[in-house]
Amino acid sequence: MSNEKVHAMVDATGSVVVVGDALIDEFRTPEGSEDFVGGAALNVAVGLARLGVATTLVAMVGDDADGEKIRDFLSEYGVELIATPSPRGTARAISDRTDGEPRYSFNEASVERFIEVDDRVRQAIDAAPFVVVSCLRFDSAEQVELLFSAVSDPQTRLLIDPNPREGMLHSAHDFVANFERVASTALLVKVGDEDAALLYNASLPMLTEGLMATGSQTVLSTAGRDGASIATESGILVHQPITLMSEPVVDTMGAGDSTLASVAASLVEARERGGLPETVDEWQAVLERAMAVAAATCRTKGALLQLPPSATLPV
Repeated sequence: MSNEKVHAMVDATGSVVVVGDALIDEFRTPEGSEDFVGGAALNVAVGLARLGVATTLVAMVGDDADGEKIRDFLSEYGVELIATPSPRGTARAISDRTDGEPRYSFNEASVERFIEVDDRVRQAIDAAPFVVVSCLRFDSAEQVELLFSAVSDPQTRLLIDPNPREGMLHSAHDFVANFERVASTALLVKVGDEDAALLYNASLPMLTEGLMATGSQTVLSTAGRDGASIATESGILVHQPITLMSEPVVDTMGAGDSTLASVAASLVEARERGGLPETVDEWQAVLERAMAVAAATCRTKGALLQLPPSATLPV
């Protein structure tokens, strides 16, 4: 990505606020174990920062060694952290591949996560041009009400990604009900094929159609190797295949988060120009950039957003 494009993606009104999970991803293989700083919301926040957007992450982070790793990582990429209380320590997700098929588990801090909304959080949200929420505990009505009561004008600045995890779900029914209620008020909702299968036992197009029918303004649908689509309440529907690159795919872990970060950065840029995307061509350019960012991210190990070659970006 050229320096001109990076510097264009800055907001003049305040830091974009990302709310959700920050954790340590532990990967176990027959060769040993390796830790990475991760979490869907953290990945989006760092991705936005790498795209030149001032960003604040609101997440539970413990006062422990894992929490220190997260703080150092965010500081390295210039992301401000508002760490809410984490009495059970820092969240940890374990991917165990020692017996072939991967198995996933989460520690108590992950499963029982709850983000407190104090004056610091409210002030950051009030000043933010956009609020991005990813991997929130949507099956907690108390959590959903607490957070979303703090977001005024959600229809103009709220972006949400449910990002459910099977091992973290308390109630799929409550998760869906709370998610759909908030989705109908948001500026943009991102969903993926795995979300459709886990929450609805349905296809991604069916989920997209359902969200549009219940009032969602804009739905960003990601389908892995099949690319992504954007549908708007005005009737626009654009699709973009994943960007082809000569390098092999190494790791698809960060594809969805980097896509959301890129789309959010494009909205910041559009608002700086005086308005959000409205036409087919404008939304196509947003999606084309996002697919290039996702493709570049998949060419490296881990979920850290990677900047694609400028030749792959829309003019």
